[in-house]
Amino acid sequence: MSRVLITGGASGLGRAMAAGFAARGDRVAICDADAGAVAAFQADFPGHIGAVADVTDEGQMQAFLQAVEDAWGGIDVVCANAGTGGPAGRIEDLPLEGWRACIDVNLTGAFLTCRWAARLMRAQGAGLIVLTSSTAGQFGYPLRAPYATVKWGIVGLTKTLAMELGPAGIRVNAICPGAVEGDRMDRVVAMESAASGLDPDAVRAQYVKGVSLRSWVTAQDVTDTVLWLASDGARKISGQILAIDGHTETLTP
Repeated sequence: MSRVLITGGASGLGRAMAAGFAARGDRVAICDADAGAVAAFQADFPGHIGAVADVTDEGQMQAFLQAVEDAWGGIDVVCANAGTGGPAGRIEDLPLEGWRACIDVNLTGAFLTCRWAARLMRAQGAGLIVLTSSTAGQFGYPLRAPYATVKWGIVGLTKTLAMELGPAGIRVNAICPGAVEGDRMDRVVAMESAASGLDPDAVRAQYVKGVSLRSWVTAQDVTDTVLWLASDGARKISGQILAIDGHTETLTP
């Protein structure tokens, strides 16, 4: 039985991961900024830990992480998953506050989570950190400069931490989901449609056309990969950037 912590874990990919770990008998702790989603998680997963915490707020994160540490005494798997899509548009039209918010949620949140995980895992001499990047962390992404920038930043953080923590027996990997079916991508499609002037159906068609398998990804596809990373079968997998996307060929129309 592993002790698993997931940020942004009350909805979307995070909740799917939490459900996957819980189903195999692991203890799961999640945080999320959405109080309603956290309440729903707690109702659906009694016996596990759910907390309202903003990953950009050091005080809130310290309180959440300390509560998990006090309850469990250590941690085996950490999924730094919390993220936001940021604004869409041409670089000259993007607001500074949107740029900063995207950096704070995606990168600062991952930093605060990984800093805590590294301390506990070093003491244990073992552990797995999985960071959520994106296919936008592997390609240029017109009209989505903030998002592409932070997801490339996650790749750099992953590679660096794998080198820094590997001698202590800690594995660090990043997952790069493609377009994942669900409410979040519905919002992204609407945002990109507004920024580009394309019909939403045309935006969806572009995503499918840019993938070799000509299909979208499901949350279960991503969860299955994360569960494998947390298995003995992946015990030598570290420093890797794993795309779960049906092979993205381009993000450019």
